[in-house]
Formats: sequence, C-alpha cells, structure tokens
Amino acid sequence: MTATADLAIRLRRASFNRALADADLAAIGPILAQNVVMVTGTDSGVIAGRKAQLMAWKREFAAPDRSIYTRTPDTILVSPIEPIAFEHGHWQGVAASSGILIASGAYTAKWRQRGDEWLIEAELYLTLA
Repeated sequence: MTATADLAIRLRRASFNRALADADLAAIGPILAQNVVMVTGTDSGVIAGRKAQLMAWKREFAAPDRSIYTRTPDTILVSPIEPIAFEHGHWQGVAASSGILIASGAYTAKWRQRGDEWLIEAELYLTLA
C-alpha cells in the first residue's frame, strides 16, 4: 500500500498544482476534505473548511497581481496502521504576470484516504524567502 499511496498522493498534489496554475476552483474542491485546515506561511492565518479555502482561492485568482503557488513533495510518509499520510516538501509563489519568485518555503500536509481518493486534511506553511 505504501508505494501505491505515495504515488496517489503525488498525483493528487500534481493535480492541485495544475488547478492553482489554471485558476480552476472546480478541480481544487474534490482534493480538499470538508474540514480541511490551512495555516499560511507568513502571518499564520488559519483558513478552516473547504468552503473558506475555495473562497480564498477565488479571491486570489481574481487579483490583478495574482500569484501561482506550487508545492513540490520531497517525502510522503504513509501510516502503516491508518489510511493517513504526511507530505513534506517545499513551495514557491511566483507572479502570474512575470514568473518572478515572490516567496518560498517549506510545508507539511496531512492526507486521509476516503474510499479510493486521498484528500488534504491539513496544510502548514513556513515562509523562508
């Protein structure tokens, strides 16, 4: 299960990154658990719930100077006793208009398998640059 889960989570992360780049809210929603929590990197703002996160992304996508964020997993640690996993990696945000790096750092995400799908339950970001 570990290799299969690792690949499934990496594929879901790639889909999430693609949805962010394409400003595709409809593709983001199914990747998030209903009670997902995000703690942002710079101000430690808490965005609780799928609806709240989708609203935050909607605002970001509408901004004239919007950023495109990419998360790149370094490791996926899958629990051997529960259908959960931790993803650790690095992230970056670039200006959509110029591709210039705006910020970057590290992150951790907790995933839970529901049926055949892996869903993000929590993400915690650290801004390093």
